[in-house]
Amino acid sequence: MTPQLQLNKVSIELGGQTIVSNISLELKPGEIGCLLGHSGCGKTTLLRSIAGFEQPASGEILLHGKQVASPQTTLPTEQRNVGMVFQDLALFPHLTVGQNIAFGMRNYSKKETNQRIELLLELVGLPHLIKQHPHQLSGGQQQRIALARSMAPRPDLLLLDEPFSSQDAERREQLAREIGHILREDNITAMLVTHDQHEAFAMADTIGVINNGKLSQWDTPYNLYHRPNSREVAGFIGQGVLVKGTVLETAKLHTEFGEVCGNFSQPFPAGTEVDLLVRPDDIIHDDRSDNFGCVTKKAFRGAEYMYSLRLPGNTDVLCLAPSHHNHKIGEKIGIRLELYHLVIFKHTAQSSFLASETNKI
Repeated sequence: MTPQLQLNKVSIELGGQTIVSNISLELKPGEIGCLLGHSGCGKTTLLRSIAGFEQPASGEILLHGKQVASPQTTLPTEQRNVGMVFQDLALFPHLTVGQNIAFGMRNYSKKETNQRIELLLELVGLPHLIKQHPHQLSGGQQQRIALARSMAPRPDLLLLDEPFSSQDAERREQLAREIGHILREDNITAMLVTHDQHEAFAMADTIGVINNGKLSQWDTPYNLYHRPNSREVAGFIGQGVLVKGTVLETAKLHTEFGEVCGNFSQPFPAGTEVDLLVRPDDIIHDDRSDNFGCVTKKAFRGAEYMYSLRLPGNTDVLCLAPSHHNHKIGEKIGIRLELYHLVIFKHTAQSSFLASETNKI
């Protein structure tokens, strides 16, 4: 199957500075991808290059097998059949919802346009708002109308640049999930740019973590969380802590939790000092366990508490526990580790950087 989007070793320079370096990835038709990373990492610059606003310094960009950009040539934005949804939505205030959606459908007959508008409004769940103006809509409704307008001319690729940034965290995740469903219903290939991993997980089939202009990992949400290929990805995804350990033998470590068994993410000989990635859902509250942690912080999350626990060796870890287990600061609680796939990295002096995640609760 020919990829709908393909990037081959793309680098982008702005003002003599390399912003994006040697990135390769592809999206299949109907797939939703995401470029995820901190502000300033290069993800929006890469999106702009796919759209045709920036030309690569090296490499090439292909849409459905056709080269649209390289250092020597670039196909104009208006000829790429690419749709875009921006942060500010940019709905036309003087046009109705129906007129906004129809704006990009100049090559369609009136009958085709009306049918497409009706279909998209049904798809986004707002058929009753066709004659309303943008100022009469809520933020979430405006988001759906902006999406419908971008989908209307059936673009080969839809690009979404931080489209939910104006919403609160819970609403962002909900919108991302709903819009992902809408795009799949209409078989639209899309690429989302965001700094919010929950938003990315809710919407995308494949996610690329961008760090300092480089693609650290292009993978499924599951693999990014459970099988990160680097410290950078492990540090960015989830609330992980690295716990020092020593390899005893194949698939067995000695740690502050005692002996831990499971499949290693990479092989190391016995005696090697390593760092084991431990996430809050890997630590189970168990009063019968011989291992314990002392509660240093806690955050109520409805059905659960997020506890920051200090182990006897002075390592801080995070633990999710049902909220009926309401423990006090300074209290010791029994815990056990439940891991099957052990994500490990060779120990370095900077290994503790992930522990800063405990400050976020």
